Amino acid sequence: MNYTYLVKCADNTLYCGWTNHLEKRMEAHNQGKGAKYTKTRRPVELVYYESYPTKEEAMRREVQIKKLSRKDKLFLIEKSESLH
Repeated sequence: MNYTYLVKCADNTLYCGWTNHLEKRMEAHNQGKGAKYTKTRRPVELVYYESYPTKEEAMRREVQIKKLSRKDKLFLIEKSESLH
């Protein structure tokens, strides 16, 4: 399975990425081995994710989410939390 995800960093910024192993990716971000962006903004908290059968679909969604404003990203997070 492939995932598109949003994490909230220690400085309250939001970072979007994709991975085929969500748990390992979160661990890497928190150890400073993730994306360059999150290395100096640890710890990170997983706040949103979606799963996709293919890498291409996950990457496409990542691009869409990155284009969203912060307000829209926060709305996406709120919406997903209300479903759980």
